[in-house]
Amino acid sequence: MKIHAEALLFDNDGTLVSSLESVDRCWTRWAEEFGVTAEAFAQIELHGRPAAEIAADLLPADVVPQALARIEQLEVEDVPNGGVHLLPGTRAFLDSLPADRWAVVTSATRRLAEARLEAVGILPKTMVAADDVTRGKPDPEPYLLAARELGVDPARCVVFEDAPAGLRAGRAAGMTTVALTTTHQAHELDADLVVENLSALSALVTAGNVEISVRA
Repeated sequence: MKIHAEALLFDNDGTLVSSLESVDRCWTRWAEEFGVTAEAFAQIELHGRPAAEIAADLLPADVVPQALARIEQLEVEDVPNGGVHLLPGTRAFLDSLPADRWAVVTSATRRLAEARLEAVGILPKTMVAADDVTRGKPDPEPYLLAARELGVDPARCVVFEDAPAGLRAGRAAGMTTVALTTTHQAHELDADLVVENLSALSALVTAGNVEISVRA
């Protein structure tokens, strides 16, 4: 299978990097600090959703701003503790792309996303973070904004995601979707193409196109 595109849009956590250790550590501490019961916490989908939505699901509205500031602080401070690392294939795949052909589109805040990416040596020219949108994934707004910033028709963009919410956002934006089975099983992921991680793919760049192929 070959996919042709003008721009490639990558989720970060679970797609480019793994931060599961850090996420679990920080959110568990956060839940304890804010008195969230284990039962309530277990029912919430953490991955691929903005922290603001998670906090709003679990806490009274007047506590949410304080809670958001705290989880960002915990996660940023945890980055040096070794809970973030590159997923297989990330470095090689991104290195094969011109800087103006791809963007990171993350549900994390800009401060947190930059901390995690800097820790693994990835410096995207274009990034859309939670701070930049009014509606996060699964709403298409983040991916549509990234396409606009890159100057590319959404129909000519490919979204790379590991979470159902992000894939729904990509489809709603009218984009081709590629799912990575890094945090969810294949049957949970509705996408045009499903692969294990970015090491399964190669990219051939021409003047106006990127051809993405599955490695033999």
